[in-house]
Order: sequence, then C-alpha cells, then structure tokens
Amino acid sequence: MNNSNSTNELQWTAEAKTKLKNIPYFVRTQARQRIEELARETEPQIVTVEIVEQARLEFGQ
Repeated sequence: MNNSNSTNELQWTAEAKTKLKNIPYFVRTQARQRIEELARETEPQIVTVEIVEQARLEFGQ
C-alpha cells in the first residue's frame, strides 16, 4: 500500500467512489489527492459527488 500524507482516512460516499472509478487510471492518484484536499476543507469531512465534481472542474474536464 502507498502511504498517505494524512493520518485520518476520509469516508467516501458510494456515488463519489463511482465517480472516482470513471477518472482515467493514469491521473486517478493525483485526482484522488486533490479531491481529498477539498473534502478536508468541508464539514463534515466526507467525500461527496459535489466535491468530486468540483475537482473535475479544476482539472478542466
């Protein structure tokens, strides 16, 4: 397993996990990191479809 920069793992909604799987594998790690950064800025710190979409817009896709 790879090491995370954060010691606390975020919860992902089922819908957000599905969206993550649709991201091409070669950028998925970077996308996941950015998505989790955005989620940590929210309360509660849960990855939702809205956060995945926000990150997608940042990546310009």
